[in-house]
Amino acid sequence: QILFCTLNTHKVDMQKLLGGQIGLEDFIFAHVRGETKEVEVTKTEDALGLTITDNGAGYAFIKRIKEGSIINRLQTVCVGDSIEAINDHTIVGCRHYEVARMLRELPRAQPFTLRLVQPKKAFDMIGQRTRTGKSPGEGRVASGKETLRLRTQGPAMLEEGPSPSEEEAARRVDDLLESYMGIRDSELASTMVEAAKGSPSVAQLAQGLDSVLGEFAFPQEFVAEVWAAVCHPKGDKE
Repeated sequence: QILFCTLNTHKVDMQKLLGGQIGLEDFIFAHVRGETKEVEVTKTEDALGLTITDNGAGYAFIKRIKEGSIINRLQTVCVGDSIEAINDHTIVGCRHYEVARMLRELPRAQPFTLRLVQPKKAFDMIGQRTRTGKSPGEGRVASGKETLRLRTQGPAMLEEGPSPSEEEAARRVDDLLESYMGIRDSELASTMVEAAKGSPSVAQLAQGLDSVLGEFAFPQEFVAEVWAAVCHPKGDKE
């Protein structure tokens, strides 16, 4: 069972998570489930200091641990650990924002138990692969910049990749997601960029997001900032 994949490194590196774009020379490393561990946590603050993401197939895992936070003080909890259960309540099949909400709603000063699954350790003595002696631009001109869309249903699709301006817009929306909701999700950010590009107003963007992403219950001010970040980014000329 695959927890997540990294690109061109066997290490648990959250900066190398497999996204939408791969090249002909890239390697994909699948990190599968390893040992299970249970950790008791006492919530002494509102925030645990976790950033959670998921693999889109039912497994939420820890992407980042804030330095000095409650979780950071627990040496048994590591980046890359998959959260399997909270107080014996399985969360397999939940999206990362649902898991984050469950953790936020836990009462303070009351201990709870996390059941975690750490990625199986392998290839510890193998170094990161290196590129061939080709020039940086060689190959790109021939292959073009494309996106491999991995779908839960149906075959994978090779599509034209986003433009630099679209990538920058997706980064801005991803930052807004973290600010407002405490999550980072590049795929969700890209989806919202596409929705904003086709919406001539904030109201229409809100309506479109509600129809496909209604479970998020995005606040109006967040939707307005997303629309502004995509359609009227700072520095653009009117």
